[in-house]
Amino acid sequence: MPLEDVSDRANKVYDAMKTAGATSEDKMKDADAITKIAKLPKGMALSALQELEAKGYAKRRAREKAAGYYLLK
Repeated sequence: MPLEDVSDRANKVYDAMKTAGATSEDKMKDADAITKIAKLPKGMALSALQELEAKGYAKRRAREKAAGYYLLK
């Protein structure tokens, strides 16, 4: 079921994160992994991640190398 208050791109990234199992902080994925799974250009995937984060669907966690993302809802 697609999220109603986000773009199609954000829905695609959300589904990719669900498929990858990025549903908790200990299972978070970096933007590169999410980009590959969603099959979107990196810029589009990053803007979709920011949109999901702004709407409260995803969380970004800074790490040593690459930041990780995981779903909250």
